[in-house]
Amino acid sequence: MSTIIPTGGPNLNAVPAPKKQTLATNYLSFTGGDNDWSQQFLPELYEAEVERYGDRTVSSFLRMVGAEMPMTSDQVVWSEQGRLHLSYEGAALVASTGVITVSAGHAVRANQTIVVSDGTTTVKAFVSAVTATTITAKRYDKAAFSTDTDFADGSVSLFVFGAEFNKGTSGMSGAVTPSFASFTNQPIIIKDKYEVSGSDASQIGWVEITGESGQSGYLWYLKAEGDTRTRFEDYLEMAVVEGENAAALSGAAVAGVKGTEGLFAAIQDRGHVTAGVDGSSAAEDLSDFDEILKKLDKQGAIEENMLFLNREVSLNIDDMLAAQNSYGAGGTSYGVFSNSEDMALNLGFSGFRRGSYDFYKTDWKYLNDATTRGLVTDIRGVLVPAGTSTVYDKVLGKNIKRPFLHVRYRASEADDRKMKSWTTGSVGGAFTSDLDAMEVHYLSERCLVVQGANNFMILN
Repeated sequence: MSTIIPTGGPNLNAVPAPKKQTLATNYLSFTGGDNDWSQQFLPELYEAEVERYGDRTVSSFLRMVGAEMPMTSDQVVWSEQGRLHLSYEGAALVASTGVITVSAGHAVRANQTIVVSDGTTTVKAFVSAVTATTITAKRYDKAAFSTDTDFADGSVSLFVFGAEFNKGTSGMSGAVTPSFASFTNQPIIIKDKYEVSGSDASQIGWVEITGESGQSGYLWYLKAEGDTRTRFEDYLEMAVVEGENAAALSGAAVAGVKGTEGLFAAIQDRGHVTAGVDGSSAAEDLSDFDEILKKLDKQGAIEENMLFLNREVSLNIDDMLAAQNSYGAGGTSYGVFSNSEDMALNLGFSGFRRGSYDFYKTDWKYLNDATTRGLVTDIRGVLVPAGTSTVYDKVLGKNIKRPFLHVRYRASEADDRKMKSWTTGSVGGAFTSDLDAMEVHYLSERCLVVQGANNFMILN
């Protein structure tokens, strides 16, 4: 029997074969000009969702460097130590009389000894008399500050280094009360919601996905709910990184909107902000980090510091270190690499040592992502001290150790507002209202505590 080939039209499906085999008579040709893709009975469908942007979440920064602790109040208040020694900048010297005026007042007492400098000449002096805003100082080496024109009337800096009394005299007049700085922050309420109608929920469609937390499998319409939840979890971190107090905002206040002091705001207010690293250049080199060391020396000298950087600065630092000779050329020691040349010249540095400081660096995705700080690029990195700080907790009434960065969230036995989630509506198992939809609600109430912000630095 001869094979019959249908004629009079395009070759749709010539002769079916009894087995799964490729024959000249049982396949469709889409290259002959008479056929197109619209004739395909069953298109090839890809069930798996393409991870076009990889891991899209930008959170993890606070999990790496901080902690989360509950609180029950509308505010968190803490105190930080003041300077131990007395020093004053911008005081006005009358060179002929030795009278130094400190406009904001001072705590220097008679019979104390001070170092005075106008930026060019530095001398030691004895404090012979004081008022609330003035210090009368006598140079040890010459009759007056104006002798030999060493000093002219103008601005000077000074600090106390001791005291001197004659025999048989009374003790020190007055006392110095240690100073401290008190800071406060308040939590904000963060909310979001996902919604799907009953009609859309009944249209079953499965998608194979891989979640940002590493989970994988098939999800129905709740794939969108998973994305909403992940985005909200990112907001929990972004809100306390970017937060601003409402009092610092211009324009008319919005009733009930207080704001909260975030990481960037705290550093800009009480920490250090640099352009590049050294304040003048966008290129990172060892001289840049020497400028960082000088700032750290003035602020407490915390030995271990973490650098959270965007891609540009991270690569610049890799190039900077790769350009150095191994085993500590130029005063640089690769102690964190066990002084291994192979490790030190690996372009994937995780840390290095300069002077008495260790720097550990990592890329911060938040600064690179095109939908977050990677969009505006004005902050290129953040230096965060490692370890803990000791502060006085006014609620507990004692000194406690806390991470420099930690999140406080509202919680009590009645309600934990760290991360709340609940479902309302009449779809998906919820029967709380006559709304023909399922609503998934998210809520958190939290703030960030930045202790010792003077040890932090923003790289602009």
